[in-house]
Amino acid sequence: MSRLRSAIWLPLFDDLADPRAAAALAADAEKAGWDGCFVWDHVHWRAPIQQVGDSWITLAAIASVTERVRLGPMVSTLARRRPVKVARETAALDVLSDGRLTLGVGIGSDRYAGELSRTGEQVDDRERGLMLDESLQILSAAWSGEPVRHRGEHYLVDDITFLPRPVQRPGVPVWAAGYPGRIKPIRRAARLDGYFPVNLEHPDQLAEAVATISELRGGEMASYDVAVALPVGADPAPYAKAGATWWMPEIDPGTPLDVIRGVISDGPAG
Repeated sequence: MSRLRSAIWLPLFDDLADPRAAAALAADAEKAGWDGCFVWDHVHWRAPIQQVGDSWITLAAIASVTERVRLGPMVSTLARRRPVKVARETAALDVLSDGRLTLGVGIGSDRYAGELSRTGEQVDDRERGLMLDESLQILSAAWSGEPVRHRGEHYLVDDITFLPRPVQRPGVPVWAAGYPGRIKPIRRAARLDGYFPVNLEHPDQLAEAVATISELRGGEMASYDVAVALPVGADPAPYAKAGATWWMPEIDPGTPLDVIRGVISDGPAG
């Protein structure tokens, strides 16, 4: 298994709602030896948060001031976004970053800030799961550079070719989020390029999920990624032993910039 890589994970609220602030932190992280910089993707958050940044504009800013770190939304609720727009955005961002984009996806939740119900989006988990899977089909087809002809339950794409293609082949790596122990997200993740367990509490949970994914993939895990978010200061070594290939320190919404700079300057995992 490859070495454990480290990424900064930025919640784009208040001070970090300014793309320039997030981009500056990403540049600092790259200089300090971090391997990635991922961002939250939301349109609303609960009080006392007041300002909310746009993840895609921020990622473009990050791509423009870095050369090495991987970047991407972690994670994006695709059910509230038009897949053809995501196809264009991901290809453009992959070109802008010279092939450094990783797309984190999930069904999202209304429990944290009510951002689905308060904007008229689909609130049924099962339905959002179906929309997510259909969106992933469209993205895979769009990234191929071949004409896309899709007529599904939720989306229509009638003979459109999406060029330019992403730099990465056959397309942008996709990591799927899900709560540990829930089999549908794990099955989805096994079909993709990575798994991001949400609200992970113990390395044993991760080991069990990784074992299931490995079985579903027929043991093919050489190029597969498993990312975990851990409290600041936590030892990622037990999670690496359980199968993690990436880890991210959990930074709470509204955390002051100087505190985040301290996390970055402490450096990535050895």
